[in-house]
Amino acid sequence: MANPFTLPFDRLPATLPIFPLRNAIVMPGAQLPLNIFEPCYLNMVFDCLGTDRMFGMVQPNSAIEDEHQPRVYQTGTAGRITSFSETPDGRMLIVLTGVCRFDIRDEIPTTRGYRRVVPDWDRFRVDYALSEAVPCDREKLLQLLKEYFQQKSLSADWTVMEQMPIAVLVNVLTGQLPFDVPERQALVEAVSVEERYAKLFGLMEFAVAAGRSGGDVRPH
Repeated sequence: MANPFTLPFDRLPATLPIFPLRNAIVMPGAQLPLNIFEPCYLNMVFDCLGTDRMFGMVQPNSAIEDEHQPRVYQTGTAGRITSFSETPDGRMLIVLTGVCRFDIRDEIPTTRGYRRVVPDWDRFRVDYALSEAVPCDREKLLQLLKEYFQQKSLSADWTVMEQMPIAVLVNVLTGQLPFDVPERQALVEAVSVEERYAKLFGLMEFAVAAGRSGGDVRPH
């Protein structure tokens, strides 16, 4: 990554706090604003600010029941706190910038109320190469995206989108488009930009087709 404040891949942390939150995705190169108010996650933010400023976003996995604590999907994205502010009522408003995805190798006990894992970064070295050219059709994606946004009554700064590196654009859309939890997770777990582009395009294509036909479309 070009950002001078981002740790090199080989220096990513050996343990990582995690923040399980439904439908909250941050991908490498994208940003996620968060409103932190629960005491355990305030502890997490304060601890992160005193070290490398990094924690991982993971989605809860409702398909797996656990009587002790919510189960989570085993792949998430680590981000770095790049801005924060305090509020008079005791909240922290932060912006988390995505750095690198990880697989959860193990979970370790903590005494601060939040969860901490041992991340495995190996599969996702590619997240440090977002500026490299990839064989994805930007014009085709933007054309479909405009129809998708029109159907969903969403707005966008198309000039900014047209200028983004294609890998960053795909990652931003992964985090911002209103997909269901399993669909979002499938995008997070798609290792290469090309694979993620194909999945993203397919999800939007299906949604647009359903919108054209009044919703009477079934996935194959």
